[in-house]
Amino acid sequence: MLNSQSFSCQVGGRDIIIETGKLAGQATAAVTVRYGDTVVLVTLCVSDKPREGGDFLPLTVDYEERLYAVGKIPGGFIRREGRPSQEATLVCRLTDRPLRPLLPKEWRNDIQLVITVLSADQENDPDILAVIGSSAVLTMSAVPFQGPVSAVRVGYINDRLVLNPTLAQLGDSRLDLVVASTKDAIVMIEAGAGEASEDILIQAIQFGHEANQDIIKLQERLQRAYGKPKVAVPVSSVNPEVAAAISAIANEKLSQALSHSEGSQHEQALSELKKELIERMGDSFPEKEILSAFDARVGAEIRASLLDRRRRISGRSLTEVRPLSCEVGLLPRTHGSGLFTRGQTQVLTITTLGPTKKEQQLDGLGIEETKRFIHHYNFPGFSTGEVRRIGTPGRREIGHGALVERSLEPVLPKDEDFPYTIRLVSEVLSSSGSTSMASICASSLSLMDAGIPVKKAVAGIAMGLVTGDEGNYAILTDIEGIEDNYGDMDFKVAGTTEGITGVQMDTKLKGISLEVVAKTLNQAREARLFILDTMNRTIASSRPEVSRYAPRMYKLTISTDKIGTVIGPGGKTIRAIVEETKTTVDINNDGTVLIGSPDEAAARRAIEIIEGLTREVEIGGIYPGKVTRLMNFGAFVEILPGKEGLVHISELADFRVASVEDVVKVGDEITVKVIEIDNMGRINLSRRAVLEKVPPISEDKEKDALSPDYPFRTQPAARPPQRPYPPRNKRRF
Repeated sequence: MLNSQSFSCQVGGRDIIIETGKLAGQATAAVTVRYGDTVVLVTLCVSDKPREGGDFLPLTVDYEERLYAVGKIPGGFIRREGRPSQEATLVCRLTDRPLRPLLPKEWRNDIQLVITVLSADQENDPDILAVIGSSAVLTMSAVPFQGPVSAVRVGYINDRLVLNPTLAQLGDSRLDLVVASTKDAIVMIEAGAGEASEDILIQAIQFGHEANQDIIKLQERLQRAYGKPKVAVPVSSVNPEVAAAISAIANEKLSQALSHSEGSQHEQALSELKKELIERMGDSFPEKEILSAFDARVGAEIRASLLDRRRRISGRSLTEVRPLSCEVGLLPRTHGSGLFTRGQTQVLTITTLGPTKKEQQLDGLGIEETKRFIHHYNFPGFSTGEVRRIGTPGRREIGHGALVERSLEPVLPKDEDFPYTIRLVSEVLSSSGSTSMASICASSLSLMDAGIPVKKAVAGIAMGLVTGDEGNYAILTDIEGIEDNYGDMDFKVAGTTEGITGVQMDTKLKGISLEVVAKTLNQAREARLFILDTMNRTIASSRPEVSRYAPRMYKLTISTDKIGTVIGPGGKTIRAIVEETKTTVDINNDGTVLIGSPDEAAARRAIEIIEGLTREVEIGGIYPGKVTRLMNFGAFVEILPGKEGLVHISELADFRVASVEDVVKVGDEITVKVIEIDNMGRINLSRRAVLEKVPPISEDKEKDALSPDYPFRTQPAARPPQRPYPPRNKRRF
C-alpha cells in the first residue's frame, strides 16, 4: 500500500482533491476525487495477458451508483442496487469517450475502470469527477495512455459563463456543456442548450478547455509522484506483400465498389470483393492480414477522394445533404407519429400521451425524483439487414435516446401549461449513418402531429472530419455509415432556426482544435436550416388539439388543507372517484389536481365530485341534496360529497308534518338551505325556508306535495291526513 497523499487545485471557486494510497490498495491504481462533498472512488485493473484473437481495444468502464451516497435506501422488494440506471449508463459513456482515443488501438490487455460514488452532495455532479479520476489512474499506471485528460461543466446563467455550476444552478442555465480536453486539444463535447447561438457555444468550449488546464497540471503532479514507466505497444503495420497483391487484384473493382451512391450498395459490393480476395489469396496469406490490408486500402481510397478531390465516394459535395422526405399521421390509433427519411436512413417516431402519474420515477443520486418527458430509441438488426438477437437496450441505445431527449426538451411546453407525461419511441427502420439525428427530426414531427404545443421544430445533423498531412482536413455534412467508420470525428448538432439545443462530439484523434470545432458548428447550421425547411413544409406547427384517442387533461386547484379530504382515509375517496368516473386523478402537494380522460363527460363528473368535496358549506347557501337517512325527528341530507346536514321535522315542509316518512324517503333529491353551523361543525338545514322563497306557480302546473317537483312550489295541494303532534315534552330529537 502506498502512503496516502493528496493533490489539490481550485476550480470554479471550490477545491478539487485527488487522493491516492489510502483505499483499494490491490488495484493496479486507485484514487478518490473530491469536489465539495461529492466523492468518487476510481480503480483501475489491467490484465496480465492480452486477449487471444481480439481486434479491438478492450476498455470497460463501470459506474456504480450507491444510494447510501445520498442517504437513501433503494426501492423495490430486495432493497439493493440492481442494474445500472440510465444516468449511470450515460456516465459510463461520458467517461469512455474521451479516454478511448488516447489509448493505443493495438492494445489488447483488458482494462477495467470501476467508478464508485461514495458520497454525493446533490450540488456537484459526480460525472466529471469520473472522467478526471479515470484519467488520473491511467496516468499513474504503466498503460501507454496519452493523457492526462480533464473534464469540466460550463453553464450560461444571466448572460455569463459559469464554471461547474451546481445542479440547482443548472435549472436556470441556458447551457449544460461538458468539455473534455487534453493539454493541446478538445477530445469530447456533450451539451444540452436552450437555443444557444454558435458563438456562445464556441466561447463556452474555449472557456472549458482553458479551465481543464489546471486539472491536467494536477494529474501531472500525481504522475511525477506515483507514475509508473509506460510499457511499449507493438505497432501494427500492413504486410507490404499483401497490400501489393490486393492492389493487383482489386484496384479497378475497389473503385467500382465505392462508386455506388447508397451506403448499403457500398457494403454489399465491398463484402463481395472481400470474399473474392480471400478465395484468391487465402492459400498464400492469413485471412486476418488480407482483411486488415483491404480495410486500410478502402480507408485510404475514401480519404484520398475527400482530401485530394474534395468529392465524396457517393458523388455528393462536402456540404450536401442526402435526399429528404417527411410524413406525419401514419398510424391511425397512436397519439402522434412522424416518419423521417434521409438517404437510406429512416426513422419512425411514435408519441404517447399519459397522465402525470405515469411519470418515470427516478431512484438515483440527483435532485430530480421524476421525469415526465421520456424518449426511447430502438435499433433492430433488420435496419442494417442483419440477423441479430433482440434483447434489452444497450449503452448505445440508451445514449442515443438520451441525446434526442436532451435536444428536444428546450422546446417542450412547461408542465403547468401542458400537464401530460410524454413518451416518444423512435424505431430505426433503416440505417446508413446518423440515426440519432434522424430520430430528432422524426420526434419533432411526431410531437407536432400529436398536438403538443412545442415552441419550434428541431432538426439534427451529423458532421464528420477527415484529416491529412500538413494540416489538411475536410469537414463533411451529413455523414454516411462508411464515412463515419473511416473518418476521424462524429460531431452531432441539433437545434431550431434560432439556435442549438443539443451537441455531442467524439473523435478518433488525440483531439481537435477550436478552429475545427467552430467551422463544424457553422457548417452544421446551414444544413440544419435546410432540413428544418423541409420539415416545416410537411407540418409547420403543432396541431390545434391532441388526438381524440389521447386523454384530455383538466386542471383545477384546491386548498392544500383539502388534499386529505379528496384522498380520503387510505386513499378510499380518490379510488372511489376513479372507479366511478373511469378517469385518472393526480394531486400535487401545492393543491393542483389533474384529471385525465378521453371522455369529457366523465372528466366533468370527476371535477364536480372534487369541487363538491372541497367546497365550503356557507350559512344561507342553498344546495341540492339527497336524503341519506331518516330519523323520527328529521332527515339527514347530503348536500356536498361527504357532507351531511339535518333537516329537522319542523323544517321539512311549509306545513305541519306529523311523520318524516309522509314527506320524504331515502334517495329523494330535495333543495335545502343552510340555517346554522354549530361550534362542533354540525350543519342544520331547512327545506321550509326554500319553499317559502319560491314564487307561486300557475294552478295548471301545481304538483302534488310528494312529487319530486314539490320543492319548487309554494302553494301546497290538499294536505294528507294529519296526526296530532305528541305533547312537546315527549318529542324525541
